[in-house]
Amino acid sequence: MAEIDSLLKLMADRGSSDLHLKVGSPPAIRLNARLVVLRDLPSLSPDATKTLALGMMDERQRQSFENHREIDFAYSVSGIGRFRVNVFHQRGSVGMTLRRVSTTRSSIEDLGLPSVVRQLADEPRGLVLVTGTAGSGKTTTLAAMIDHINHTRDGHIVTIEDPIEVLHQDDKCIINQREIGIDTDSYADALRHVVRQDPDVVLIGEMRDHETVSAALTAAEIGNLVFSTLHTIDATETINRIIDFFPPYQQKQIRLMLASTLKGIVSLRLIPSINGGLTPAVEVLVMTGTVREYILDPEQTYKIRDAMEEGEYYGMQTFDKSLLAMYQQGKITLDDAIAMAANAHDFKIKVRQLGVAPEQAAQSGIY
Repeated sequence: MAEIDSLLKLMADRGSSDLHLKVGSPPAIRLNARLVVLRDLPSLSPDATKTLALGMMDERQRQSFENHREIDFAYSVSGIGRFRVNVFHQRGSVGMTLRRVSTTRSSIEDLGLPSVVRQLADEPRGLVLVTGTAGSGKTTTLAAMIDHINHTRDGHIVTIEDPIEVLHQDDKCIINQREIGIDTDSYADALRHVVRQDPDVVLIGEMRDHETVSAALTAAEIGNLVFSTLHTIDATETINRIIDFFPPYQQKQIRLMLASTLKGIVSLRLIPSINGGLTPAVEVLVMTGTVREYILDPEQTYKIRDAMEEGEYYGMQTFDKSLLAMYQQGKITLDDAIAMAANAHDFKIKVRQLGVAPEQAAQSGIY
């Protein structure tokens, strides 16, 4: 696999997050959120991409790919790193995307996350969700939270992932990491049995359907601390998405379970940093009596954003508040902050109240 390994080394050397291989095009990498085609490399042939893909798989994975036409798995290269691989078919040929997973441990503080994230990791029980679009830092954030628990308290951590991305070593905790397709058939099967494995903390790689959500809520309800992810853009959408997994006749019960188990939601967006690279904008919802009431009442769920605006005492913040602070600290440009704001008009008003340089204001359309 020298050829794929050399591409992965090139990707790692350039500090990119993803490698894309597609028939008829040269390899492409994602660098600081932008896709860059490596035009100095030759275009890939159908045989080349298929050979590269199958060469990374074991026999079980090849059979699964043959049966299902797509597959996720992890791939490691000594001295280069660990990668999450998705191989798929498109227009009769094989394509793939490889994402680099950090093998170095970053603390919650190192990642630039607010201190309330550490407080959520210290919860003894309940449900904590980390959300965001693909590539927003969910995996890295969860790894930092699990690492914090592993170094600060005794317990048994069980992770259920598809595939396993970040490898953890036992410290104060015993950590068992289970991979879908190798150690268990599905999230639902693993969650059905996890309560008999005496866990203190359960990490579910992704809540994909109502069965997984229901099992996660049940695991949190009986006293475990449960972490999981959703591909949602903010805290309010996350709550609505969980409820919408279920038919209307079950939604009242799900609201009750969610209100009693949810401890917090951390939503992430990566923003280009003035100093290079990407930096996270973070929205945080923390469960309070007011938030609980808004979850229980379908007519008031939309008010959760208002509770977050007013919940600074509890560590809550909206994306716009996070962006405003990052702009004030000189971490991001005004244009990038406005582009990522939930409400650009309201954000401009807040910036205007702070006062900005006239030239910046003119360029960004604030005045």
